[in-house]
Amino acid sequence: MRVNAVLPLLAVAGLLAATGCSGHSAAATPPPGAASRPAAPLTTTRAPEADRAAAFRSWGVPVLAPQPPAPAVKPVRTDGGEIPVVSRIPTQQKIVFVTFDDGAEKDPKFVAMMRDLKIPFTMFLTDDIIKNDYEYFKPLQALGNSIQDHTLSHPDLPTEPFARQRHEICTQQSRLTQEYGARPGLFRPPYGDWNADTRAAVKSCGGLRAIILWRETMQINRVTFQDPSRKFHPGDIILAHFRGPSQLKGESMTAMVAKMLRAIAAQGYTVARLDDYV
Repeated sequence: MRVNAVLPLLAVAGLLAATGCSGHSAAATPPPGAASRPAAPLTTTRAPEADRAAAFRSWGVPVLAPQPPAPAVKPVRTDGGEIPVVSRIPTQQKIVFVTFDDGAEKDPKFVAMMRDLKIPFTMFLTDDIIKNDYEYFKPLQALGNSIQDHTLSHPDLPTEPFARQRHEICTQQSRLTQEYGARPGLFRPPYGDWNADTRAAVKSCGGLRAIILWRETMQINRVTFQDPSRKFHPGDIILAHFRGPSQLKGESMTAMVAKMLRAIAAQGYTVARLDDYV
């Protein structure tokens, strides 16, 4: 009787083991070829900061701090009265503003440099100088850099009557709007020279909200300062030009810009977008 009682129990135990219903689960059999399949490689994402640092290194420029967020209220009032004349933005932040004038040099390497570094800047363009290649400035505009008014032919405005000044300024505003699809809101007089007629002409065009001058000028190899201390101040506007080897004694525009950015970094400043403040 005892032997006969044990046999059914052994049969049940065998059935449980065969169906995987015992207390210990049976090991799953791997599919064919699984043992020889290599593990999927780990994917790594490069940090944006590392990419940015690498871009600055590739152009021989120290990494500048990212531009700060735009202020909620622009510190330069342009909502009535006389057109303001601005060479420094009221701010306590260690920021400066880079501007490029005229448009003579059209170096594709400068476009590549700005695409890599994403430095904000403002272009003040003269029609007589850019009309042989309007297209060059469109990729720079597409990076978020505005195109602003610098007259049709670059005259010394105070030597011209009001009607001529108005023609130079307002017609260029319209032409730039037509070419680039955005109406200029800022004006820079050639040579930084202006008078009461200039201010009145700017206002008469409609849409131009400020006259923009500068505190520092980028030369071939160095920044020249109006301040005898040779120091940047928060909110300074820097003048540079679209110039190449023929105007820079063999130096390229990208080399000139790299030197300017090094000078900005050396004093602990970074670059912000002028349109955000005026």
